[in-house]
Amino acid sequence: MRQLLDTVWQRRGASWIWDEEARNRICAASEVWSLRQFLRAVGSWPGDLPSNGGKTLVVAGLDGSLDLLTPPDAEVWLADAIKPAILSFQDEYEGDAALAFWLPGGHHRIKAQAATDEVSWLCHAPHGDQIDFGRILWGQANEYPQEILLREGGKPAGLFHLRIT
Repeated sequence: MRQLLDTVWQRRGASWIWDEEARNRICAASEVWSLRQFLRAVGSWPGDLPSNGGKTLVVAGLDGSLDLLTPPDAEVWLADAIKPAILSFQDEYEGDAALAFWLPGGHHRIKAQAATDEVSWLCHAPHGDQIDFGRILWGQANEYPQEILLREGGKPAGLFHLRIT
């Protein structure tokens, strides 16, 4: 998977971040929206986003919601609710704003296959299954997601996708 040292993820595209330093670079904890707020805003997005000088929206709760669902139900929900909300966000801001999902334990839950760049979500116990993020959220455009690095040689802080379709 390609790596990204640039800060473009802070201003554009969709990201899934799990590193606290990365989250702190784009927002204060009080600016984070709940997943419920995010889903309610679809179709009536605010003129100014709450973080990063009006350029970023950080959303928490995706991981907890996935943990409450069985893997088949989670896949349907991601495809039918989350992906359309991301697309709505992208359309509203014409690709000129960043959407970041805050996943504090994501470094243990999001797995990228080195050979294929396929990205999966590891389901919480008792479900040992995986959800295919790549297929569901960005239509297998595996060449586009990039690992976010905060510094050269550092560990990935999240994943970035410039535009999903």
